[in-house]
Amino acid sequence: MSHEDHKRMKIFSATGGEHLAAEMCSHLEIPVASATVEKFPDNEIIVKIEEDIRGRDCFIVQSTAMPVNDNLMELLIWIDTLRRASAGRITAVVPYFGYARQDRKDEGRVPITAKLVANLITAAGANRVLCMDLHAAQIQGFFDIPVDHLTATKVFCDYFSTREDMQGDDMVIVSPDVGNVKVANMYAGLLDSKLAIIDKRRESGSEVVSKRLIGDVNGKTVLMVDDMISTAGTICEAAKLVTEKGATKVIAAATHGLLVGPAIERINSAPISEVIITDTIATDSHLDGISEKLHVLSVARFLGEAVHRIHHHMSISSLFNRGEGPKK
Repeated sequence: MSHEDHKRMKIFSATGGEHLAAEMCSHLEIPVASATVEKFPDNEIIVKIEEDIRGRDCFIVQSTAMPVNDNLMELLIWIDTLRRASAGRITAVVPYFGYARQDRKDEGRVPITAKLVANLITAAGANRVLCMDLHAAQIQGFFDIPVDHLTATKVFCDYFSTREDMQGDDMVIVSPDVGNVKVANMYAGLLDSKLAIIDKRRESGSEVVSKRLIGDVNGKTVLMVDDMISTAGTICEAAKLVTEKGATKVIAAATHGLLVGPAIERINSAPISEVIITDTIATDSHLDGISEKLHVLSVARFLGEAVHRIHHHMSISSLFNRGEGPKK
């Protein structure tokens, strides 16, 4: 990047984005902007920016994963700090958007917290938001500011294309539930593979859940793709079912590897040979328990390229090949 860009564009790293910001800046050949984040003894957060940002194009990188509330509050404080320091434009780069699963009222007297978080980010003073693989695409509409919605599809497909065991007729894409069929179908098209779907439904009047596999996986490598793996219940149950139906190998892939609660224990005992995730969330030491099965792809350069395009008022959608766009 030019010397002028060094001065005009600033990328800041919040606590939940340190692992990404450094590599994003390395890709763009600019330094991470100077600032400090400290906690008072009572856990209040204070942010101090150590350089002049008046009129500059500022990006703050923060995934709002565990600890969700600390990371969210820190993001809001960062935005407020940048606004009060007279930043020209503030973009919140939120690779993993916490509370995204609370996107609607699916029963009475519950919140729509994804909308609340969108309101908080906007009220704090963000001018635009950059997210990756939102759990529900309609969350973009919860914001009254521009949202650039990236997908890790390109990162995954670039990696899959290097693997001989994931080519051609020997592989089947499986959607672990009906809600993910659109995404699975997109991958099937991009990788020129067959598609199978797991249909889960509760039998009336009892607690029994019937699971049917629509499609053939016998003798095939199965690739299950989802936007996130949280407690790994859905993906591990799906892996058992496809193995019973004759799948020879099961690979699970997800953009966001939360891997919380019983996830590691479940994955270790499930017939899953490999779990492929990206680094939208920092891979913590607690994941050492599945390190033999875990493969982490970096989205930092991809995010860096998106930031470069936003700064230069270039198209984001042209980052993707035809068919690789985010879910709709």
